[in-house]
Amino acid sequence: MIIFKNLSDISEKLPHAVVTIGNFDGVHLGHREIFRRVKQLAAELGGVSVVVTFVPHPLKVLAPEKSPLLINTYAEKETLIEASGIDYLIEIPFDETFAAITAREFVGKVLVEKIGVNKLVIGYDYAFGRNREGDVTLLREMGEELSFKVEVLEPISNGRTVFSSSLIRTMMMDGDVKGVVSLLGRHFSLGGTVVHGHHRGKGLGFPTANLKTDKELLPKDGVYAVKVKIDDVLYDGACNIGNNPTFKDEGLAIEVFLFDFEGDLYGKDARLYFIDRIRGELTFPDVPSLQKAIAKDIERCREILRDAAIIEYREYLVKD
Repeated sequence: MIIFKNLSDISEKLPHAVVTIGNFDGVHLGHREIFRRVKQLAAELGGVSVVVTFVPHPLKVLAPEKSPLLINTYAEKETLIEASGIDYLIEIPFDETFAAITAREFVGKVLVEKIGVNKLVIGYDYAFGRNREGDVTLLREMGEELSFKVEVLEPISNGRTVFSSSLIRTMMMDGDVKGVVSLLGRHFSLGGTVVHGHHRGKGLGFPTANLKTDKELLPKDGVYAVKVKIDDVLYDGACNIGNNPTFKDEGLAIEVFLFDFEGDLYGKDARLYFIDRIRGELTFPDVPSLQKAIAKDIERCREILRDAAIIEYREYLVKD
């Protein structure tokens, strides 16, 4: 996949471009279906598939107080879109100047003159441009004027639930990492670097790795059964997300205990795949009570993880 980080990087129109536009946060099964249709149309035309998105998310510029916690980092989104088999990803830098462009200007100068759109694929409720004036009606009108076709996709669901980034955020904030697989098509994961923490784990008998991450959206505070990938090796583990109320810590911590592991992890990159939530975060009256609870959590996590296999982006996307 070729990535353009700026419109000025595009030196000529793309051949028979089939384009879709959106934020695509989460790259969930609904987005995957849009990409599948874009690829199908591009193949029929002998053209290329193109995803146009914006960096940062427009609401981070226009209304930061309303901006959602992003399901993916921008790097993760690039990886997921590439794994979807898309030919070109165009990441348009979004600022107040760009936000002032009208929908007509965007279609004419960007989609038509710069990218060379042949066919545009959008969701039924998608709108863009100043005051969100770039709706389906306007796009179809401009398609007639400027000789490109518009295909509108109806809500995409699994028969019970419409795939939605906002629903995924709600489920994650409820800690439903098991249920969210049916919308993401993969296990929710986060990547980070192992850093020094309070160094209590070893003293408790359960040495933990503390993870620093750029991920905005985290699962609800609590204890989770996780798979952890380090140096392409997968380990079983238990993860606690929270502020350790028993010790009255300040600030959120992501701590992982790897089962049957020995070695130094400081400075290592790790990716956590969340399989299931064990319990919420609790305050214990003393250290022995905490140790007993941790031992019980680990036993439960081992049971859950014994036959569990992760579903990650490479497995769920490249089969299409």
